[in-house]
Amino acid sequence: MSTAVQIVNKSHHPLPEYATTGSSGMDIRAFLTSPITMAPMERVLIPTGLFLALPENWEAQIRPRSGLAIKQGLTCLNTPGTIDADYRGELKVILINLSNEAQLISDGDRIAQMVFQKVEKVILEKVETLEATERGAGGFGHTGKK
Repeated sequence: MSTAVQIVNKSHHPLPEYATTGSSGMDIRAFLTSPITMAPMERVLIPTGLFLALPENWEAQIRPRSGLAIKQGLTCLNTPGTIDADYRGELKVILINLSNEAQLISDGDRIAQMVFQKVEKVILEKVETLEATERGAGGFGHTGKK
């Protein structure tokens, strides 16, 4: 079953859509008045011209596009970026150039993908200790490399 999400598109680009029936994310495009050249390690906030009204208990996640990352070294910071259900501002994407060369972003370039996710709310319960597990506090590579 699909969930309806209201969208305002102030750009001249088509609405985001799923590229294939198996796609999890919709590609979103840069909405620029002129191209942007990103220097190596430069971060830029890219407008999309898109505005969403998400249903309660839903979020939109902004994620990198794998082709952009491997071919040009461009990826999203704050990944996945969360668009909350009560946010009504323009969707903007934080890109960083991790390559050693300047990279050009032009109007209409597909710069990220948007995945919609239902969000479960929790109630935090303050306790003095936690139940023990086999893993315990082990983390960040505690099981080794091989």
